[in-house]
Amino acid sequence: MSATRTPRLTTRIGSLVLSNPILTASGTFGYGDEYAHVVELSALGAVITKTVTVEPRAGNAPTRIAETPAGMLNSIGLENVGLARYRAEKLPKLRKLGAHVIVSVGGETTNELVRLLEALGDERDLAGFEINFSCPNVSRGGARYWAVPRRLERTMKRLRGLTRHVLIAKLSPDVTSVGDLAIACEQGGADAVTAVNTFVGMAVDLDQRRSKLNRATGGVSGPAIKPLALARCHEAARAVRIPVIGSGGIMNARDALEFIAVGATAVQVGTASFVRPRAAQEVLEDLRSQLTLRGIKSIDEWRGCLMDALRPSANGRPARAEVAR
Repeated sequence: MSATRTPRLTTRIGSLVLSNPILTASGTFGYGDEYAHVVELSALGAVITKTVTVEPRAGNAPTRIAETPAGMLNSIGLENVGLARYRAEKLPKLRKLGAHVIVSVGGETTNELVRLLEALGDERDLAGFEINFSCPNVSRGGARYWAVPRRLERTMKRLRGLTRHVLIAKLSPDVTSVGDLAIACEQGGADAVTAVNTFVGMAVDLDQRRSKLNRATGGVSGPAIKPLALARCHEAARAVRIPVIGSGGIMNARDALEFIAVGATAVQVGTASFVRPRAAQEVLEDLRSQLTLRGIKSIDEWRGCLMDALRPSANGRPARAEVAR
């Protein structure tokens, strides 16, 4: 009997070659080092840290998290230590993780993002930056501000000249067209886009007659949003040639394969890590088994396998309802 070949998971995002397509989602995995005692970080494709801003942020006032059916609602508001402490305290720890580290950066204006990239763009041992254009929980510089394609394109062009590392744009789902924003980022020089961040939602405490969050609305994540995120991911993948990183409700390897089938190059595991701290590693460990069950020898063979099946035909209808797998 011949030995079963282990499927290859090697994944490329711009100049960055990853051992596999499983990443952590920003804001759900701390700065990375907090999980080092339970997750083999070097085994993951990459660790994406929580968003850093120029100035420290305390975040929104409590209550900031509420459970929702099949998911959760958060309104953290980009709480972080700020650029100065990030460089002094966090970067030395990130260098010791033994993993590809992608730093999430956020700002209220293009100039703030420029300041962050001017300070961090040449840092050694970093794999790249994810630009947070999509936070729904801040008053200024959040998803609505960045939902303007021309603004995104101009900003990406300025950031592109400030670093040799990979640049990823994380997009909001609460826009008219994720595809249009993805195209703007591609034209601005992004190496990849992430589709998507959380969806704006609300939960009500009937007994107290108030929102369950102090800030009224927040971002919904978890299994409840997976079908919605999957559609946005597919839209982005159809719109651009650069890699799309899928995100939204991925709890297991089967979920990850769904995103990769509709065109994602890699995926991010987020809310699942709150439920199971080892979730990202568990997804990775089961991914090869899931591919083997389907007779797939490489993640490249699986990637985008639904793209042609879902491409509209000349009359505007899907060419096929399902792919025969």
